Amino acid sequence: MSRSNGLVPTVGRGLAAGLAGTAAMTISSTIEQKLRQRAPSTAPADAAAKVLGIHSFPSDSAKNAFSNAVHWSYGTGWGAVRALLGRKLSPGAATATHLAALWGSEQVMLPALEVAPPVTMWGREEVAIDGFHHMVYAAATGISYELLSSRR
Repeated sequence: MSRSNGLVPTVGRGLAAGLAGTAAMTISSTIEQKLRQRAPSTAPADAAAKVLGIHSFPSDSAKNAFSNAVHWSYGTGWGAVRALLGRKLSPGAATATHLAALWGSEQVMLPALEVAPPVTMWGREEVAIDGFHHMVYAAATGISYELLSSRR
């Protein structure tokens, strides 16, 4: 195995791909937010705050900064998972598995932390929109990872 195929370079490419995927998801969700005139979701930040024992923030801007940090670090970190999947699976299978693991974990974790209702309580449109944003993320992460891997 060449040095560029080692675990550290693989994970590094995954993190870079996760960053690209997070950017793509941010764009898709921001456009959807504006079209539907809805507030941004705070569920991921609420979950992280709950896990970390943060009960309040000194200001709305501090909560927004925390929310952005959670969003970007969580999405970037999941890129490493995509990279590791790519070591054993075909690109398509790795991306599909990545999407299932990411979206599935959200559907278990957020209700378990009581920051979002179970998906069975969502309307079809909300499930479709959430699924779409996660597909954008997984596809952009997968494509980015494969492009970064082909440049070695």
